[in-house]
Amino acid sequence: MNNLVFEFFNKNNVFAVIGVSQNPKKFGHIVYEALKKKGFQVVPLNPSANQICSDKCFNTIDDLPDNVSHAIILTKASETDNVLRNLASKGIFNVWIQQMSETKDSPLIADELKINAIFGKCVFMFAEPVLGIHAFHRALLRIFGKIPKK
Repeated sequence: MNNLVFEFFNKNNVFAVIGVSQNPKKFGHIVYEALKKKGFQVVPLNPSANQICSDKCFNTIDDLPDNVSHAIILTKASETDNVLRNLASKGIFNVWIQQMSETKDSPLIADELKINAIFGKCVFMFAEPVLGIHAFHRALLRIFGKIPKK
């Protein structure tokens, strides 16, 4: 792992959160709301929602504002590879694929499309400030050399 995971969550970036849920108990909603509370500039994307957390929700990648530079994919794995292709078409090449959202082909597709992709990592382990159990887990991984120092 390189420092790309730490550089990804820069508060100057504008993030599309793809797969955000309208249901406050679903992981996609929890991630969106947590990033927003942490001060990140987030834009929700859900094909069947008009609003998420009182924010305008975009229904397709093509509809995203031009200032979106990064994407966080929280979709079902079966949707991820198509999302990667659509992001590349839109010119968004910095992508976090939440663990368990990728397919076996996702890394190959990302490479082919020249997408800077992060796989197999949890958003909550790297979006500062890292709190609670995620901070403890990250500290353990750092002790055992699984996470580089910043």
